[in-house]
Parts: sequence; C-alpha cells; structure tokens
Amino acid sequence: MAHGTVIVGTGQGGFQLAASLRDSDYADPITLVGDEPGLPYQRPPLSKAFLQGKVDDTGLLLRPPPFYQRIDARVLGGTRVARIDRAARGVHLSSGQTLPYDHLVLATGATARTLCVPGAGLSGVHVLRGLEDARRIREQLARARSVAVVGAGFIGLELAAVARGQGLPMHVIEATARPLLRALSEPMARHLQAFHEAQGTQFHLNTQLDAIEGEDGRATGLRLLGGGRIVADLIVIAVGVTPNDQLARDAGLAVGNGIEVDELLLTSDAAISALGDCANFPFAADGGSRVRIESVQNAVDQARCIAARLCGQPLPYAKVPWFWSEQGPCRLQMAGLAAPGDRSDIEGDPASGRFSVLRYRGDQLSAVESLNDPAAHMRARTALAPVLAPT
Repeated sequence: MAHGTVIVGTGQGGFQLAASLRDSDYADPITLVGDEPGLPYQRPPLSKAFLQGKVDDTGLLLRPPPFYQRIDARVLGGTRVARIDRAARGVHLSSGQTLPYDHLVLATGATARTLCVPGAGLSGVHVLRGLEDARRIREQLARARSVAVVGAGFIGLELAAVARGQGLPMHVIEATARPLLRALSEPMARHLQAFHEAQGTQFHLNTQLDAIEGEDGRATGLRLLGGGRIVADLIVIAVGVTPNDQLARDAGLAVGNGIEVDELLLTSDAAISALGDCANFPFAADGGSRVRIESVQNAVDQARCIAARLCGQPLPYAKVPWFWSEQGPCRLQMAGLAAPGDRSDIEGDPASGRFSVLRYRGDQLSAVESLNDPAAHMRARTALAPVLAPT
C-alpha cells in the first residue's frame, strides 16, 4: 500500500506542492500538516491589504475548501509534528497519531525573531508573521495613538505605510545606517526612505533598543540605547526571521542556516525534501554557494521542482529569484540576487517615481530593482534568465 507524500507546512510552498503533484497526475495519497488552524492562505497581504481592511480571512485563502476535496489532499491544520522517524518513515504528531510516508517534504517556513529586552512581553508588542499576528495588529491599529516598528526591512516599511495611511504617528528604529541595508542598493533604499519621510514617518537610524516601557502591563513606548524615548502604544518587532529547522535537526538531517538540500532539493535523507524559507540550497549562478531565500516565488518554484521529481522528471532547481514589496503607492519589484559589493547603475529618473537600479558584479548583471515599472521588471527577469537559470 502506498503511503504517498506527507508535507509538513501549510504555507504557500506546501500548498503549491500538493497542487503541482496532482497537476502532474501523482496518484498516491497527499497529506498536509500545519501548526496553524485552517486552510493554506497568502502571507504577503498580511502586512498590507489585510491590515488596511481591504481583504478578510476568506480573501486570504489560496483556495476554498472544495479544492482540497477535488484534488484529494488531506489538510491537518492546527496540528504539530513532534518528530520524524526516518528509519520507519513516519511522522509522529503531538496528538499521538503517526503518519507513514513514502516521501516527506519539509516546508516548515520560518519564525519571526524577537528581541530579548526588558518589556518585550508587554501587551501591545507584536511580531508580524502569521494570520493571528496580523489580526492582533489590525485590531490595535484601530485604537492606537502612536506606532513604532523596530527594524527597517520590508515588513517594517510596509507596516509604516499602512500606519501613516491611517494618520498615525510612525517611528522606525533601525540599528544600521539606512533602511533595507541587506536587501536593496543604496539609491533605491534612500529613495524609499525619502518617500516615507515625506509621508511623516520618522526614522531613527544607527539606533538600538534598550527597553520597552510600559504601565499596567501595556506598552507605552521605547527607551533607546544612549538616551532618548519614543512614545508608542503599538510596537512591532520586525528584525527578520529564523528558519524552522529544529524538526530536521532533531531527525539528524544536515542543517546550517536552514535545512541543507542539494540541487534537486533533497536533504541528506533521500526520502526527505525541503523547500521554501526553511531550505538552504546551492545557488548555481554563484558557483553553488549556499543561499536561503525568503520569497513566495522561491517556495512556489521549488514546490514545482519537487513535484516534477516525484513524478519521474528530476531537474536541478535553477530559477531567477524575484521579489516584490508594496509600500503605499510604491510598487517595488526585484529580480536576481545582488551581493553587497555589486555596482549600482540608475536607469530612469528617480524624481519621476519610476526608475530602476541595475546591479553588476564586474561586467555581469546580477540583479535589477524596479520601482513602479512592471515592464522593466519583466525585462530584467528575461535578461537574468541565461545567467541565473541556465537551461
């Protein structure tokens, strides 16, 4: 009797794998297991449209309930995997149930980092990773007097745009010299910073948090290292994520900044694959150096790659990475992977609000950042394909 494929994780990657398997005529059982209750849903709107009240819980669903019946995939939401028994090829659930598998796929995602500072446990202090986080933040946005975000990454700046759109005082605290230091070129990052400042957001750069202050169990503001205070009753910690690799680690799989996989997305156990935010894979375009990419595109394309392999068509994973961020009216799209030392050439007029930054490693194009120019983004993906995703 075939046990089929068990997918641990009901995010975008886990969902896509189940759908792609059935699209490829995979006939064996498919089971998805996820910590969060309910069906797989979209995460990107959580920091944008969901906080604005433009989309509700139902609108976040990747597919409605009948879809899973149609593709004959079982979804076990609100279920935690306790451990993996590699020898017996079984997944032990916290309920005591065991799910046997022929192939196991770890799509466990990542967890938002927190800060170990006094006051971090006060009411009004949040992270933003899942639906429950977003619900709590949205509820408090409706009655907040002032908002502070610790971390000037994409989540922090998207949330800043939402808060300013609601007329709330907004502070962004960042430990480095500029926003999006590791994610964007300096010209694009500075342009976005100027946009947010024009909207009224105050940046506190080269600044670290000393403590979160509170009264009667509720946050009232931030105390900064070196002096200074910021009044805020809604505080979001947005300082990145940590890959969920403990399950793999406990099972004896190779782990290092995520679950290590090969070019076929197989772990050190040939019966187990990993994909998405939790997977650390060799990036062919950079000589096989290992990367871990946190994006919907990466999770979706890796799911399709694994589905093809499980259906008898193995191919190395090689796709052009691409990303996006919406910050108010600013639609930022990125293709490729730049390194800190890559050269930045501006194409177009930043003053128009529509331009691109081309990144070069030597004479080789490595990435393109496009603001409010979808056509330029698509051209970039086409131009990068022979370099980053050779056929």
